Amino acid sequence: MATSSAYGGRSAQQNSLRNRQIAALQRMLNLNEHTVSKSTVAVEPVWKVLIYDKNGSDIISPLLTVKELRSLGVTLHLLIDSPREQIRDAVAVYFVLPNRENIAKICQDCKAQLYDNYYFNFITPISRSLLEDLAKAAVESNCVAQISKVYDQYLNFISLEEDLFVSRHHDTRELSYYALNRTDAQDTDVQSICDTLVESLFSVFVTAGSIPVIRCPKGNAAEMVAMGLDKKIRDNLRDPRSSMFTGDNMAQISFTRPLLVILDRNIDLATPLHHTWTYQALTHDVLSLNLNRVTIPPSTEPGQPSLEQEKTYDLSPADNFWMGHRGSPFPTVADAVQGELDEYKKSEEEVLKLKSVMGVSEEDDPDVVAGALTDNTAKLTSAISSLPELLEQKKRIDMHTNIATALLEEIKERKLDTFFEMEDKMITKSSLDKSVLDIVSDPSAGTPEDKMRLFVIYYLLSPDMTEGELTQYTAALESVGADVRPLEYLKKWKAYTKMAANPQAQRLGSQTASTSSMSTMFSKMMSTGSKLVMEGVKSFVVGKKNLPVTRIVDQLMELKSSKTTDDYRYLDPKILRVTDSSSIPRSKTPFQEAYVFVVGGGNYIEYQNLLEYCRRGQGIKNVTYGTSELMNASQFLSQLSKLGQI
Repeated sequence: MATSSAYGGRSAQQNSLRNRQIAALQRMLNLNEHTVSKSTVAVEPVWKVLIYDKNGSDIISPLLTVKELRSLGVTLHLLIDSPREQIRDAVAVYFVLPNRENIAKICQDCKAQLYDNYYFNFITPISRSLLEDLAKAAVESNCVAQISKVYDQYLNFISLEEDLFVSRHHDTRELSYYALNRTDAQDTDVQSICDTLVESLFSVFVTAGSIPVIRCPKGNAAEMVAMGLDKKIRDNLRDPRSSMFTGDNMAQISFTRPLLVILDRNIDLATPLHHTWTYQALTHDVLSLNLNRVTIPPSTEPGQPSLEQEKTYDLSPADNFWMGHRGSPFPTVADAVQGELDEYKKSEEEVLKLKSVMGVSEEDDPDVVAGALTDNTAKLTSAISSLPELLEQKKRIDMHTNIATALLEEIKERKLDTFFEMEDKMITKSSLDKSVLDIVSDPSAGTPEDKMRLFVIYYLLSPDMTEGELTQYTAALESVGADVRPLEYLKKWKAYTKMAANPQAQRLGSQTASTSSMSTMFSKMMSTGSKLVMEGVKSFVVGKKNLPVTRIVDQLMELKSSKTTDDYRYLDPKILRVTDSSSIPRSKTPFQEAYVFVVGGGNYIEYQNLLEYCRRGQGIKNVTYGTSELMNASQFLSQLSKLGQI
């Protein structure tokens, strides 16, 4: 029993990474059939059971809805850990990581004869020893003939948007910033994390059908990942018969190669903690946003139990409003929701008017009556055909109204606009209306965590802060209930990196903001009953400055000379025989496509900043942002706290 690649004979379509992964999953659920007979008008799908582990579920859920799974013939989808009964005459499609636990469960399924036919699809290539275990179990249970195929799918990443992916969602603790930087981490632990990330990035470029040129800084986990990926791709290219980078895509590979920039989270610790002001990043920071699904907790009056249930919404790339406004400042989003609501009301009124205009008096001329009926019937037909679209529009408006209302409540309660404004002024070296100590000591301003985030940014920007000043701030933070353990780690980190004021200020450059007068937005109450009124909330114009990651990408893609990037490693996996990395011939033409991967965790702020950079037309055709995990500020602060505790 031998494995085979599910990518043989792939067409070289110019698709996004997400679209390519969707196509690969659809092909897998079509039992890895690449072609369909043209003579067949309608092909009845083969009904099947989909068995996946938590990693497989994380990969599929942002890409395929239950309805789409049904259209592909999936009548039942179950976790491999869940109790499962025997289903006669069923085709079972497995999509799991090839680890010992999953292989043991698959062997148990074979022995129990749960299904009639088996298609085993492994997220990453299965090792020879595990393949032998599977073969042995198949022989012992006399079900060799029932195992139709075993596939290595190379799909070990999660596509959240057209230009956004993460390596892992389930068990992200294994790939976290904390896991990489804890002092008691063994070399084998760090190497295991890097190997996992290498496997994920290899899957990304197999799916994308391209071989990148790799750049990375020296002396950290990013370099380990870069060197591991370089070796893995190079080893795969040595044998054209089994290489994942041969076939129809070779023309694309030869002429349009992307740049892969692998960075370490330590290049910028402030951006993940920065209070943000854009819709997507604010939703991730304030609410629970995981795998494109946001959860809104029930609202409660002080001292009163909540009668509501939490609401969950899918923010898919198919939502045009979300995709169009996810990077917009929050007040702008609120205004856009009002505009959507006004447009919906107009459409609704036009439908309601038909009730009155369809009435015709008996005294009217018969020809006039006939003409009116014909005209109104056409209008009614048009209105009926538009009803599904109107209902979908109303559902979308309600969703974004509820999300924006929940965000507004948090903004007002925690005064997040004040924190954003103050941090932005620190970064741009503008004068502050209040001192940091005043904000920390103010009981009405934010949560203890908000104050800690504010002070951490201030601390990183203050290279001359004395030990006495730090003690004073620490005492103030402790008095309001803040966890000050992150400062213990940051003191060590700051000492190790010998941070200077000006470089740090440049590296922390964020979206600049200019304060405008207090404004009231959304003055009309929404028909949905929302309280989305922006009274008492400042409106900011988010600036267009590049964040540290974006500046590094710009320098590397445009081949600019810079003290920051001149000593970055240059790796080209297509050059199979390399004795010295300095002798590798380098591209002299600026790159048109980039993949950016942050080891140790990324965030939506950096992702949106890169997208904005592309929209400004600064030489990049496309950029895809990836990371080991997407962290909000609370999660990152928690990891820093654990590091400070060690």
